Amino acid sequence: MKQGKPLYVHLGAHRTGTSSFQMMLAKNRDLLSHAGYDVAYPGRDDIPHGDLGLRLPTPRTADQWERRYVPACAEGLQRCATETSHAMILSEENIPGRMIHFASGEFYPAAEARLRTLAAAAGAPVLRAVLVVRNYTDLFVSSYRKRAEDNYADPFNAGRQNMVRMAEGWPDLVRLILQHLKVQELLVIDYGRRGRSVDMLGMLVPDLAALPLQEPARRLNLSATDAALVALQERYQNGKTLEREAWQEIIAEHRDDKVSRGVSEFTKRQTRILEGRYQEHLDEIEKMRAVMLLR
Repeated sequence: MKQGKPLYVHLGAHRTGTSSFQMMLAKNRDLLSHAGYDVAYPGRDDIPHGDLGLRLPTPRTADQWERRYVPACAEGLQRCATETSHAMILSEENIPGRMIHFASGEFYPAAEARLRTLAAAAGAPVLRAVLVVRNYTDLFVSSYRKRAEDNYADPFNAGRQNMVRMAEGWPDLVRLILQHLKVQELLVIDYGRRGRSVDMLGMLVPDLAALPLQEPARRLNLSATDAALVALQERYQNGKTLEREAWQEIIAEHRDDKVSRGVSEFTKRQTRILEGRYQEHLDEIEKMRAVMLLR
């Protein structure tokens, strides 16, 4: 990527409407290109023209971030860059890390190494960044259910106490973003206040607010019921591997069975603890310099 070309970064996070935001970028890709912006996002969830592939370190390879991952990450960014643009809009929910670590009580344990890698690979200033946050109860439940759709997952009850006892949270991630991306302005948005994707893009890149950006048609993603997850987990536990179309068919087959099987539930006490912690953490973020919180 050309030295000095600024970035506008949408950091996700997981289970906060990232796919909808990226669908909006896909729909407006030509308009943004004509305005002088490269657009980079991955092709998950069948999002058109998603050609971003960032290789970032895991907790086990965090010490190799500079030698092993910076060159690979720089190459991934370069593939999305053009000579005629003056900035890049980057959207990738996996920059902080993976959801799988929640069950062991870790909140994005490789985030520092991954943010260091991105900053070094970009070699350019991050003018503004957006992070959408979600209350911990819904975040952990939604993350578990998403993973359980296409992977074997240990029972939710086996890890929920680890989630409740988790020492870190959103404020820790925000501090790492400020420290390593050296972002000039960081906008943190509560999931319930995120609004339309085109409006969020206008907040991320204020110069685009006057463009006639279009909101994509709403995608109806069918959420798995407890019955569907039980059926899927039985197959995975027996060693079966399902392609996307196959596990989606199973989800569709059980969509009308709304009876709870207790697949992913916190106790009332655990819910109170997590909800109280989230509000305390929003208060903490609101006091940080260079951060604007929308709650």
